[in-house]
Amino acid sequence: MEQLRSRLTAALVLSLLFFPLWLSSAAAQNQQDARQLFEQVYQSVFGPQGSTLHYDVNLIGLYKTAGTIWYKGTKSRFTDARVDSWNDGHTAYSVNRRKKVVNIYDASSEDYDKYASKFKFTLDDFTYSMEHSSEGIWFTLRQRRGARGTVKLVKALVDSETLTPIHVKVKVALFWAHIRISNFHSGDISDTLFDFPFSRYSQGYRFLDHR
Repeated sequence: MEQLRSRLTAALVLSLLFFPLWLSSAAAQNQQDARQLFEQVYQSVFGPQGSTLHYDVNLIGLYKTAGTIWYKGTKSRFTDARVDSWNDGHTAYSVNRRKKVVNIYDASSEDYDKYASKFKFTLDDFTYSMEHSSEGIWFTLRQRRGARGTVKLVKALVDSETLTPIHVKVKVALFWAHIRISNFHSGDISDTLFDFPFSRYSQGYRFLDHR
């Protein structure tokens, strides 16, 4: 009996000694799996196949808007209650329907979309973790020390079966942006969708070139 107690005690001591190592290994595996899975979600939105979705954005205390957006690589197009916008990867056109003004920018200009320009990041800026819940998969992205992007923290909910994005919360400086996503579709997005339709605005609109 005494020998059995000694063996059990030794096993318990060993398990306690290696328990932190097991936790560290599990956390590292979770981070690796989360990064790989999040990259799949990111690719489904911003990849060369293109995507479209409806968004409801609430920048707490600053700005609210809703609309539909299309992506394909460096190209984008969106429409909301006030603005229609086309970006073909080289030139961006922003149409203010109320003022009947078409503003033209270089695609890389921060003036083209002042709110979007506040959200700067690369996928390498973060450490990753994920947690399965009844809602889906929650990803948490925390900014690494020394990262140059402006995004400090991201919490993203995706469907656990389809990996369709549902809800994204982004922290920049001291404020949060909440983005609810619906009607998501990835693929079959034509390049012609991002070509600015000059004929639609040839009459009654002023063109202001900011390039």
